[in-house]
Amino acid sequence: MMDNSRVVNTYPLSSYHFYIKDQKTEKNYSVRARLSRLRLNYSIEGMKRSVEGVLLVQEHNFPYVLVFKIGDTLHKLPGGKLRPGEDEIEGLKRKLSSKFARNNPEHQQNWQIRECLGIWWRPNFDNVLYPYCDSHIQPKECTKIYLVQLSAGESLGVPENFKLLAVPLFELHDNGKYGRVLSSIPRQLSTFRFNHISP
Repeated sequence: MMDNSRVVNTYPLSSYHFYIKDQKTEKNYSVRARLSRLRLNYSIEGMKRSVEGVLLVQEHNFPYVLVFKIGDTLHKLPGGKLRPGEDEIEGLKRKLSSKFARNNPEHQQNWQIRECLGIWWRPNFDNVLYPYCDSHIQPKECTKIYLVQLSAGESLGVPENFKLLAVPLFELHDNGKYGRVLSSIPRQLSTFRFNHISP
């Protein structure tokens, strides 16, 4: 018998309403810019704590992951940096609302954050991430990846200066084009069963 906690409901991409919202300030349009900011902030704040969400939809009963494309080559999951002392779940909800919710403070999106799928560590000021951290290393960044259960029929705003892609799970698998974190998502989801729900 399948454990219901290991079931992910996915709904067709067509069941969601996407609209363009105001531009979102993106400080890191390139890997070089991101690492430069990381070095500067580390000297002031210490290790950067980040959270990102895996949001799934389906097309023709195949799971797809929603991914932002920023600039020409940067692909990333929705999420971002936590504030000092901020709770990870509340921080992820804040970041998802910042990216997707309407520019209306009265509108509250119901983000259903599920379990942590993985933790990634950046030991140095470079673009290499690891799913572990040796005890003698002082990491520069820790990013936790959470599964987010999307409800059917949500309205999701996409900042005008971002592209939102629905990338098939099979395309992400070990695909270096998307980087280590994104290309590991199929493996992280391999213990779940997808319940593809049609409207």
